Amino acid sequence: MNLKKETHSSDAKQLLKLISQATSPFHAVAASVEQLTEKGFEELRLGDEWKLKRGGRYYVVHHGSTLVAFHIGKEKDAELGQIRIAAAHTDFPCLRIKPYPDMKEERYARVNTEVYGGAILNTWLDRPLSVAGRVAIKSEDPFHPEMKLLDAGRPVLVIPNLAIHLNKEINKGIELNKQTDMIPIAGMIEEKLNQKSEKNAKSTYFMDFIAKECKVKPEEILDYELTVYCAEEGGFVGVEDDFISAPRLDNMTSVQACLSAIIEGTRENGIDVIALFDHEEIGSKTKQGAGSVLLSLIMEKIYMSLGKDHVGYTEALAKGLFLSVDVGHAYHPNQRDKYDPVVKSSLDTGVCLKEAAGQSYATDAEGVAIVQQILENAGIPYQKFVNRSDGTSGSTLGSIASTLLPMTIVDIGVPLLAMHSARELMGSRDQKSLTDLLRVFFSL
Repeated sequence: MNLKKETHSSDAKQLLKLISQATSPFHAVAASVEQLTEKGFEELRLGDEWKLKRGGRYYVVHHGSTLVAFHIGKEKDAELGQIRIAAAHTDFPCLRIKPYPDMKEERYARVNTEVYGGAILNTWLDRPLSVAGRVAIKSEDPFHPEMKLLDAGRPVLVIPNLAIHLNKEINKGIELNKQTDMIPIAGMIEEKLNQKSEKNAKSTYFMDFIAKECKVKPEEILDYELTVYCAEEGGFVGVEDDFISAPRLDNMTSVQACLSAIIEGTRENGIDVIALFDHEEIGSKTKQGAGSVLLSLIMEKIYMSLGKDHVGYTEALAKGLFLSVDVGHAYHPNQRDKYDPVVKSSLDTGVCLKEAAGQSYATDAEGVAIVQQILENAGIPYQKFVNRSDGTSGSTLGSIASTLLPMTIVDIGVPLLAMHSARELMGSRDQKSLTDLLRVFFSL
């Protein structure tokens, strides 16, 4: 008897494919560009003059890890229609590799790292880990270093737990120190008696590895932005495949939904935009983050390129609608006291609409009413989420972006368990529900 549900939708499969590619924010953007260019989107550069056409589909990459893509409707006055924006983020909690990474303890080659974002540290122990990101290489023109993407594509690091025999209190809970306990092991150093002194023997073990992966000499590497990522594959879990267990569900679920929607949307009487920002996990207040003026600059440039002035842009902005697409907290059956007694969301039950009186979620009643009617009219399952009155949860890029773009904003996403773990859990049908909502959003 086959107990599996018919849950392996094309949206879920596409999500798992993206997760396998999106091993760093730079790789998430590269994979996104691949999907967009296959469907006819043209690349623009922020510093160039834009000659936009009605019906045109375009994208802009900003500093390698943030992407904005947009579609201009074919109708004559499409720029006078409603602006619709869906935003997500390309980064995820993880470890990042510091400059001069090589550390040696006895014969163990170790890699100096720092924690990025609010990672659940103990979930990174005893897992196969790999490395991805970008590397800056020496060039003839110092103002334009060569930038190379690197993805080891295989497990090269591990952070082993201490055996329970040496820490008999471990099951009572242990606080991990980010500097001493979270240092990965890369390999064992062989003694080279005839080459280097013991002090310097293989002191560039990991830098040599990076250079080999980039096919350059170690001295040609100037700097890098390298992410340590969980190298496990995502997949379906449960007797009837009710769940997807995978790394980086936060926030590749939203990135893929935004990409599918902007590619498949059919609206022709307005301007549709997706913004995939970096640095949400560390506050968004960077040149690539939702707290920058990047999106407002791009939006104004679109309108200027279509012959409108600043006043026309601000008038259109005021009538726009913005969906902040990020994951939500699912109800945990073992931790009932962590949730509101009435309003909570579950896995595999549809899109989550997130609300907070303190505006950690930027949602308001009018925005919810709009999205709720879209969902109900399209027959898409949904639910709502609020925090316990005596607790808080993380904010999203929606509340940050709302200070720069005074539009109606609604926070939505798929609910997760194990959020910020090295491996997270979602409902297997929720990706389709989220993607269907965004498809309708860019089609009505």
